[in-house]
Amino acid sequence: MTGVRAARGPIDSALMSVEEDTAKHGRLLATVHGPQDVKRMSATELDILAAEIRDFLIAKVSRTGGHIGPNLGVVELTLALHRVFDSPRDRLLFDTGHQAYVHKIITGRQQGFDQLKQRGGLSGYPSQAESEHDIIENSHASTALSYADGLAKAYALRGESRSVVALVGDGALTGGMCWEALNNIAATSNPLVIVVNDNGRSYAPTIGGLADHLSTLRLNPGYEKVLDAVKDALGSTPLVGKPMYEVLHAVKKGVKDAVAPQAMFEDLGIKYVGPVDGHDVAAVEVALRAAKNFGGPVIVHAVTRKGYGYRPAEEDEADCFHGPGAFDIATGKSTAAPSVKWTHVFADELVAIADERPDVVGITAAMAEPTGIAKLAHKYPERTYDVGIAEQHAATSAAGLALGGLHPVVAVYATFLNRAFDQVLLDVAMHKLPVTFVLDRAGITGPDGPSHYGIWDMSVFGVVPGLRIAAPRDAATLREELREAVAVDDGPTVVRFPTGTVIADLPAVRRVGPVDVLVESTRTDVLLVAVGAFGQLGVEVAARLAEQGYGVTVVDPRWVRPVPAELVELAAGHRMVVTVEDGVRVGGVGDALAQAMRDAGVWVPLRDLGVPADWHPHGSRNQILADLGLTAQDVARDVTGWISRLDADSVEPPTLTPNTPTPN
Repeated sequence: MTGVRAARGPIDSALMSVEEDTAKHGRLLATVHGPQDVKRMSATELDILAAEIRDFLIAKVSRTGGHIGPNLGVVELTLALHRVFDSPRDRLLFDTGHQAYVHKIITGRQQGFDQLKQRGGLSGYPSQAESEHDIIENSHASTALSYADGLAKAYALRGESRSVVALVGDGALTGGMCWEALNNIAATSNPLVIVVNDNGRSYAPTIGGLADHLSTLRLNPGYEKVLDAVKDALGSTPLVGKPMYEVLHAVKKGVKDAVAPQAMFEDLGIKYVGPVDGHDVAAVEVALRAAKNFGGPVIVHAVTRKGYGYRPAEEDEADCFHGPGAFDIATGKSTAAPSVKWTHVFADELVAIADERPDVVGITAAMAEPTGIAKLAHKYPERTYDVGIAEQHAATSAAGLALGGLHPVVAVYATFLNRAFDQVLLDVAMHKLPVTFVLDRAGITGPDGPSHYGIWDMSVFGVVPGLRIAAPRDAATLREELREAVAVDDGPTVVRFPTGTVIADLPAVRRVGPVDVLVESTRTDVLLVAVGAFGQLGVEVAARLAEQGYGVTVVDPRWVRPVPAELVELAAGHRMVVTVEDGVRVGGVGDALAQAMRDAGVWVPLRDLGVPADWHPHGSRNQILADLGLTAQDVARDVTGWISRLDADSVEPPTLTPNTPTPN
């Protein structure tokens, strides 16, 4: 991309002059405890600070993992935001929140980066508990403009003079909520600044004094008054006036487009500034100050480069180091031991299925690499669709593909499909269309926190008539259940699996209908229903209970919705049923099985273990499961207590007949 200065940061020979300046002037970053410290800096100091922030980010995130690419791209942009606006009185909203690392650094949270996304450390997204500078925690994309619209209206009604600024990525603008919000924002005159962080455009930003002058001029209220006066005067002149005004307006529009491309925004009715070089603090400041002073809604279009200043990120063709795990700074290569991920198993099997079935197509919502759809796209690009951050459209477009005779496989994170519930319910399921939704990152995912936990899907989508939900326990059952899902031709299916390394295959002792029996005992005290990746936990619990003299049958239902009739029959043959799932308990597998048992007249007591419906803090998956009592040790202890009480209740005390002498 032309017009943007050479990258700054480590691993780049172009950085030597900045690094020498840093050594000469000392560590500026150590002096930054809040936005006021950034406001006092000179242009030279800001350049040095930007380099130091990149050094800091790369050093810290290389150890913990995190969203390094997006944050390297917004260093100067964030500095400019904090120099022009007065946070926290002025509200800075980040969409999505993963590009808020630099904001956290500037607002005094440098120390927390040693444990970024880890227990006790910083959240990977804005967090109200961390700082008064953070306001929205929902880190799903395309939402910030709606928050901003509401905030600006609230401040206007309350008579408060406060700026509202929303930083959105060009990717977020692929989401429908952004355009719904823009349509409403355009209908108001509230002061609201929308900064579009555009790291996907091919044209160069307009830089220099002329562009700055034109941008400022377009936002000058006097300039608008003159245009209105000319329009009124020409409009009152018969025959010549209106055509002449249209010619002048066309000339004005043509001149503006010649110096500042704005095809994305020209018809919105919102003032537009840009594009500006998002890596030039001074240029961004000029645009932001003009937007702030305008007094109405303004779009500031900043062109940046994702991964800017770190060569391995800039040269990463997949996603510019969007969100890697721990990595080696010099090479950018992952430091984690090689392993087979759940996503890899799905990606390989989907391609194998596509080889056999030309009607199978793939859809993703701006997550081709993370969900594994990229592998299908590489082999069959004409059969793969990335719809952008638009899960609702993805679901209904899939419905259209199914109506056209194809079998779409929609791969998204479990938490993101929540956004398309209505489409799954009414556009897909009501028409009994064969669409398979593959939900990666199901259950407790850990470091990304509550907005990214995939704990809602089995409850939320369990109410959809005709929808079948599969929860594989290992690589073999993932491949098997994916094939079974794609073979369904009379309704939608869901295949869900967790994040991370896939566990070793856990073979079944036998199969009863669709239900796999993993452990059997001569005694039938407890039927332990272990959902999905909890299959191994179930086996461990059975071994612990066997040591206490109890007999446990461990089953994996494989398909949890609708509840298999065979599972109810197995429940009827045991003294107690216990379900263990990595979804919320309310409306979960345990609830569904209990209802099915009641309907069948099976009155065996049932206990359900799962995730409480709450906002659970970030940490590793194992830490959070331990907190929730979802470990083999915890489950075994709970079941031992329940079955012991059942034994105690079953022992009836002797009864004495009235007036019968007590024997000596």
